Amino acid sequence: MPGCDDVRRPAGDAGSAPLRSQAVAFRQFVLKLHSRCDLACDHCYMYTMADQRWRTLPRVMPRPVREAAARRIGEHARAHGLRRVEVILHGGEPLLAGPAVIAQAVATFRREAAPVPVRVTVQTNATRLDETYLRLLDRLDVRISVSLDGDRAAHDRHRRGPDGSGSHDRVDAALRLLTTRHAHLFHGLLCTVDLRNDPLATYRALMAYQPPAIDFLLPHGTWSTPPPGRSPDDRQTPYARWLTTIFDRWYDDPGPPVRIRLFDEIIQVLLGGTSRLTGVGTSPVAVAVVQTDGAIELDDTLAAAYDGAARTGLHVDRDPFDAALALPTVRQQQAGPAGLCPTCRACDLGRVCGGGLRTHRYRAGGGFANPSVYCPDLYALIRHIRRTVARDVAAWVGAAR
Repeated sequence: MPGCDDVRRPAGDAGSAPLRSQAVAFRQFVLKLHSRCDLACDHCYMYTMADQRWRTLPRVMPRPVREAAARRIGEHARAHGLRRVEVILHGGEPLLAGPAVIAQAVATFRREAAPVPVRVTVQTNATRLDETYLRLLDRLDVRISVSLDGDRAAHDRHRRGPDGSGSHDRVDAALRLLTTRHAHLFHGLLCTVDLRNDPLATYRALMAYQPPAIDFLLPHGTWSTPPPGRSPDDRQTPYARWLTTIFDRWYDDPGPPVRIRLFDEIIQVLLGGTSRLTGVGTSPVAVAVVQTDGAIELDDTLAAAYDGAARTGLHVDRDPFDAALALPTVRQQQAGPAGLCPTCRACDLGRVCGGGLRTHRYRAGGGFANPSVYCPDLYALIRHIRRTVARDVAAWVGAAR
C-alpha cells in the first residue's frame, strides 16, 4: 500500500489563498462493515461509477480491522479532547455483516473510545431490517437511517434487486416495524432526488413515516460525467425547481416540524451560523472513512470522480487518524473559504453554498478547483430560501417595533 506521500492530488486542486493552520479533528467515522449490497441500485456511486475497487475488497470487515479502527478512533478522540464521536455503520449494506459482527463492533468502538461517548448509527436499505435486528439495535442503542426515494414507483425506479424486482414493499414493512415498535431508534430518511419523480408526491410519501429528519441527496456526478438533467455550461435549474417546490411546502407546513437538513443548514448559514452538513457552507470537513480492508479514506462519494479518488495510502494498522489530518487534500477541505476556487470565492453566495459537495466539483484534467456541477441549481435554491427567510425576518422586525 502506498505511503501518504503518494496520495493522488489532481492538478489545480488548491486555491492560492493560505490554508487553515490548525487541523480540525475528525468527529464522524464511517465504517464500511460490508463491501457488498443485496440491491443493485443503478444510481449507486459505489458500484456503478468510476471507482470499482469494491470488487477486490473483503466482503466483511475482519475482526482485527474492526478492533484496530476502534483503537484509532479512541486514540484520536482522547488526543483531541472530543466530547463525543459518531460512528456510522455503512456499506454496501451493513446488515449483511450479520448480528454477531454488528454487536461485537459496537461494543468494541465504545470500549476503545472510553471515556469519550460514541453515538452509533446504521445506514441501511432496510430490506433486512426485521424484528430480530430491531431488538438487537435497540439493545445496542444504535440509531437507524433508511434509504427511501419516495412512493413505490419512485423508489423502485432505481432501488431494485439483482433480479430486477423492486424493494419498496420490504422497506415499507421495515419502516412500519421501526416506527410502531422502535420509533426512538428512527434517525431519519435519505432520499436521492430524481427529476422524474413528482417532488410533492415524494415529500408526502416520506412524511407518511413521520421521520425525525430527511436528507435529500443530489445524484452524484461531475463536470466530466454530469448527473441526469445536467450538462456542462447548462444554466437551467431543474434540481432547484424540484427542491424549492418541497421547500415551500415544508416551510409553510403547519404540522409538526421535520428536519430537512439541506434546508435547515442553508438557513443556519444565511443567518450567520455554521453548517454541520458536508456540501453546505465552509465549515471544516471532519469525516473519515475506514474501508473493510482497514484503509483510511476520504469521503466515499469520491468514487464518482475517478478510480482511487478517496485513497489516502493510510491504514488503521499502522497510521493514526492524525496522519490523515496532515494530508494536503484534507487540509484543503478544512480551509474554509480559502479552499474554494476563485469563482466560488467571488460569488455572493459562496459562503453559503461552500462550493457544494467536493465530489461534484471534479473535472478531468482540472481536479476539484471548480464550482459544483450543480452550481446553477445551488445558487437558485439558496437565493429562493434567502428571499423567503428575509421576507419573514423583515416582517418579524417590523412587528416588534
